[in-house]
Amino acid sequence: MKDYLIKAIIKDRAIRLVACNTTNLTNEARKLHHLWPTASAALGRMMSATLMMGSNLKNDEKLSVTINGGGPIGTMITTTSNNGLVKGFVANPEVHYTYNDTGKLAVGVAVGHQGYLQVVKDMGLKEAFSSQVQLQTGEIGDDFAYYYAISEQTPTAISLGVLVDTDNKVIVSGGYMAQLMPGHSELDIQLIENVFANSLPVTELLNQKNSVEEILQGLFNDVEILDSIDLAYVCGCSKEQMAKAIKTVGKAEIENMIEEDQGCEIHCHFCNKTYHFNEDELKELID
Repeated sequence: MKDYLIKAIIKDRAIRLVACNTTNLTNEARKLHHLWPTASAALGRMMSATLMMGSNLKNDEKLSVTINGGGPIGTMITTTSNNGLVKGFVANPEVHYTYNDTGKLAVGVAVGHQGYLQVVKDMGLKEAFSSQVQLQTGEIGDDFAYYYAISEQTPTAISLGVLVDTDNKVIVSGGYMAQLMPGHSELDIQLIENVFANSLPVTELLNQKNSVEEILQGLFNDVEILDSIDLAYVCGCSKEQMAKAIKTVGKAEIENMIEEDQGCEIHCHFCNKTYHFNEDELKELID
């Protein structure tokens, strides 16, 4: 099944829905970054949440999310725009913890909760919008829901999940969220609370080969699908972009690279590609 996201509403209710399947792109990230199971689950959840958050972006707007909870996985970063493309990385990919009582992947332990979740939205203005909240559990879903409540004053419920096989391959990954819109009623609140309190984990729903449309339609009545967006893990870096990055360090620093190292290398954290610049190429950047 392909990776994609849908946006929907519930007829006659002030509730907005978003759901996504991110299995393939999470597997792509796993292979690129050599992620261990709990790291795959953490990054997969974060990419799903970032894509659902980014589904409201307009043309040319960009979104980046940073999480650092003080746990062994270190800093996590994801970025997206409104085109369904996402990329991300974790500082320490070799992280694997499970909870003793359930055997499930212990994302909260790996991420930690003594830190923050920061969202930066580039909307093409002079300055990007930035907001930061304290992490609540490090389980990702709770933390995004808290961000929506505090920074955007939008009551939101989120279910995220990543199921990893014994060979470390991602079996399923995805999530869904429900948001209350202006003019909502107490019945709308109760509906969301009941659904999220009694529904199966999203990994079970996806592993039953349900489409994201079927998941939402099974959880809520009178769902109206508004849009569908294909998703993919794409870095988009290039040597030209890296050259622009080198130029920002200034002439003196580039001359130092030439004199001391006879060139330089730049590593992309999102796709693990390394770009080499020899002396002549660096001299061209100075010129």
